[in-house]
Amino acid sequence: MATVLICRRFPRLSRVTAFSTTAKCKAESGSSKSKQEKEENPETANTGTESAATIQLLDPLDYRVLYNPSAYAKSRAASQQHAARNSGQALGDAFTSPGTAQVQHTFGTASSQALPPLRNALPKPKPKPLLKQTISARLSAAQTKEEAENEKTEMHDSKEDPRMFQKGRPEYRSLSYDKFEPTETLPLEEGDSILHNVAVREGSQSPGTVTDSFRKLSCLPVEQHAALVSEPRFNALCHCAVKNIRLFSTSDLIDILKACVRLVVPPTHPLLNACENEFCRRVWDMDLEQLLLVADCWRCLERSVPSYLSILFSYANVRWKDLTLPQFVQLVYIIGEGRRSPADLLQKVESMILKYLDSFTLEEVGVICLGLFKSLSGISDHVMRKIADRVSLQMEDMSTYALVNVLKMLRYTRMDHLPLLKELGKVIPARIPTVNIQGIMHITLTCSSLHYFDEGIMAAVAMSLPSKVTYCRSKDAAKFLWSFGCLDYEPPNEEEFYSSLIEQMHRKLHEFRKFPEHLLTGLLGLAFVNRFPEELIDYALRDEFVQKTRGSKYELRKDLFTLSKSVEIECPGYQGSRLPPQLYQEITEMVLNFAEQEIYIRPEIVEAASLLESMLGGPEYVKNHMILPHTRSSDLEVHLAMDGRPVPFNLKDPIADKKLRDIGVSLTNELMTQLIKGTSHSQSPVEVENEARTPGQERGEEAQTPHVGDRAALSGGALTAGARLQVEPKSERCLEAPPTLTLARRPRGVKLAIQVSNRNHYCYCSKRLLGLHCLKRRQLRQLGYVVVELPFWEWFPLLKRTRLEKLSYLHYKVFDPALLSRAG
Repeated sequence: MATVLICRRFPRLSRVTAFSTTAKCKAESGSSKSKQEKEENPETANTGTESAATIQLLDPLDYRVLYNPSAYAKSRAASQQHAARNSGQALGDAFTSPGTAQVQHTFGTASSQALPPLRNALPKPKPKPLLKQTISARLSAAQTKEEAENEKTEMHDSKEDPRMFQKGRPEYRSLSYDKFEPTETLPLEEGDSILHNVAVREGSQSPGTVTDSFRKLSCLPVEQHAALVSEPRFNALCHCAVKNIRLFSTSDLIDILKACVRLVVPPTHPLLNACENEFCRRVWDMDLEQLLLVADCWRCLERSVPSYLSILFSYANVRWKDLTLPQFVQLVYIIGEGRRSPADLLQKVESMILKYLDSFTLEEVGVICLGLFKSLSGISDHVMRKIADRVSLQMEDMSTYALVNVLKMLRYTRMDHLPLLKELGKVIPARIPTVNIQGIMHITLTCSSLHYFDEGIMAAVAMSLPSKVTYCRSKDAAKFLWSFGCLDYEPPNEEEFYSSLIEQMHRKLHEFRKFPEHLLTGLLGLAFVNRFPEELIDYALRDEFVQKTRGSKYELRKDLFTLSKSVEIECPGYQGSRLPPQLYQEITEMVLNFAEQEIYIRPEIVEAASLLESMLGGPEYVKNHMILPHTRSSDLEVHLAMDGRPVPFNLKDPIADKKLRDIGVSLTNELMTQLIKGTSHSQSPVEVENEARTPGQERGEEAQTPHVGDRAALSGGALTAGARLQVEPKSERCLEAPPTLTLARRPRGVKLAIQVSNRNHYCYCSKRLLGLHCLKRRQLRQLGYVVVELPFWEWFPLLKRTRLEKLSYLHYKVFDPALLSRAG
């Protein structure tokens, strides 16, 4: 077989070392990218500075790679990633179809570890045209192949049959269309004879004859169905049925509809329009079994019938007490497939779930959850907990498909059911290799949405994903990246795992035009774990993409803000697209307004800020704000000098607030020398003011000074040195230098970013910090702040204790001598 030698450029990936003030961004990728660019953009395969030689068989559109994983056990280089992603391991047969004999052998000449950091990898001239050219070329190539990719049969069956539950009870045969119902194949000659009679009689056939003709024709060989539906004589038969639609009995009309399902009649066919109208007219004359069967046929035809479903739900609402268990399950299934949530039925659905819960099969439990999830029907915590109780006890006997459906509903209701989650960690890792890609995504997303970290589950997902990554939709790839980033987990095969997903994001770039939220979701997940693929970031921050986000049903401006500001802080060498300043200002104002209404006023933050002001000497020493607005959480900022004294810095309007005030200070030669020369050999003016106060003044300003008891408890150390600084209210400040001058002559100190954390900052039942807050603290350190945490497991219990205990705790946190060693 002929071969071709291809040279291709690696995409650049910024990877920043945590806790470093100098961003070290290394380009990450590997020879796994060669398949994508060969398929999508062969014209630009030789551009760029980094290249690899790839020997590739021609026509690589549908191939598998067979390799020996042990041969690569000691290597984490990028050349391994492509092989692992497309491997034909022992489980590969479960995800690929036979007949894919073409094999690609890839030999990488460069490891991702050898690529230069971002500041060197970026071309020094303007790189944006190159980035735009690369993305545009990839998009155009992807668009030309999009139809071919959609038509190509996916080797890995990514869709499970949602109707498996119907095999558990014989009663479902009368409630649903059975595509496996045995039928006797009609010979072609007999089918031609039926069509000939239709043409001869020209619509004069009786309803019974028409129905019989539909039944028989639907039994023709499957390969003849498409030709039959486009046959003019078949259209004449359909016209005859439409003309006499009201003359058919209900059972005959249902048989015609079932025949249409077998023949795969297009959902917009005129015959189906007439059938829908007629069934809507007859609903109240039909029994529930017939109604459910017709609804199931509409689902099989993929035809949207909101009017029919609305009448069906009204019928079920009136005759609710007569529903049997199979009828109820089938009804919930239809509710889910119709993506409709009848509000008046919801309470009755809950009561029926509780009534039949112990009698449901495990597959029926799964379909109940799927129906509720698809129709966005919320249920009470009580009912969801009852379902989770049963599943946690029988999980090993439950199919993975049914279990995933329960997890979807668990995620939707935000149910923190620890027994189920722990059992999931025991059962699901061994099943991961045999689960389809969408199922794996929902398992992973459930863990991240519930902030539940189980290393066994996440590691199993990471090991299994690279070989299946080509089956990921843009949504799947984004959710995987988000989930791993949210839980701040980098698996043992992190380079292979992340490189394969980033490659898939490039491959699905054309889909992000329609679903911009998926690109931002994936990029934020990568940012949480300190990875910044610059070509994707450049695309996401372009004006045309930003405009597309405005048309999304989701609020994406805050995600753009978080991504752009993170790149600005952590990748100083990045030279791609950035958000316009006007959008920055708009989003910042939106975030700060939200913070003032929802965050700054939280009791645990207000209490900490108030006590810090009291302990340090006033509001000038503490600022309750967002140091990094793009991280969407507040900080209590405090500055300390090198000797441990608190330094005033929160001067909101120093010019307007400056007022001279007579404090009864005698004008001495020493004071004049101090004012003229700017030096002091004795007390500062503030200390002079403090000594000149009358007892009445001190009592009137008690709110601005530490309590006597506070001083007694906190005397000594750095606090004693700073406690004498008594700061007047804003309207009566003493002589102060402007902030710039104050900072200029201030000795080098330390800036504290005090975090008042809560449970939502951590994984469930854990002290593992979530990805967004890891990102925030990493960036605070990079900007020179020392992060001090008031963890919820310490601070929240103290809120119920005495003021003295809280002040003592804060003093311990703020004046820790180790903090000063980190100054700078």
